[in-house]
Amino acid sequence: MAAGLATESVGTQAVAPILVALDTTDPTQAGALANALRGHVGGLKLGLEFFMANGAAGVARISELGQPVFLDLKFHDIPNTVAGAVRAVAPLCPFILNVHASGGRAMMVAAREAAHDRAAKLGVTPPKLIAVTVLTSFAGNDLAEVGQPADPQDQVRRLAALTRECGLDGVVCSAKEIAVLRQDLGADFLLVTPGIRPAWAATGDQKRIMTPAEAMEAGADYLVIGRPITSAGDPVAAAKRIADEIASRPGNNRTRA
Repeated sequence: MAAGLATESVGTQAVAPILVALDTTDPTQAGALANALRGHVGGLKLGLEFFMANGAAGVARISELGQPVFLDLKFHDIPNTVAGAVRAVAPLCPFILNVHASGGRAMMVAAREAAHDRAAKLGVTPPKLIAVTVLTSFAGNDLAEVGQPADPQDQVRRLAALTRECGLDGVVCSAKEIAVLRQDLGADFLLVTPGIRPAWAATGDQKRIMTPAEAMEAGADYLVIGRPITSAGDPVAAAKRIADEIASRPGNNRTRA
């Protein structure tokens, strides 16, 4: 998939490169949102809260609704444990799966090998395996408090370069780092960006944020957007509004190959 392309075609309808964060533990609510947003977004994100509340069966229930799923579990443990976790969720056939880059080289390589080996045995396409660099809730002082006295962008660049060396498909990064990572790592490295807030939405707990149109123009592949859509009075209208804002930005109205 080429980087920085704003829409992809599903039938005759353009679908925005938005992965909607279904930040709920209620599978009925998640399913209703997934059904309502089909054809208006590029996929769904299910995170740790949903997985812990509903397990693999809950993820399968949402996946069966026919939209790509980003399974956002952020694995971070010793290499053998992370490899086992990747093998365990492989039958769910997530479109995207992630680990923490700070788990290091051996862990990321083990995760990549496990994903490809298990997918081959299942006869399915392996997930896009990406790594979390620096959480979007972190600023410089937060890094210093956990013993990483680095500028957030420098730390992101360091971890993203390591991720590519380990053969993963891309990273999760804040919108503020998109342009520099695209320059560092090239057009084929997947950039999945949370912390996205339209100008008309509340910031919430995210610190390193950007609007959807700005993020796509900078070179993002997918935007993870939750509350501006899911907490809206009309989630479909909110998703359409964001998609229109992306498409109207100069250079963002291209079709993803």
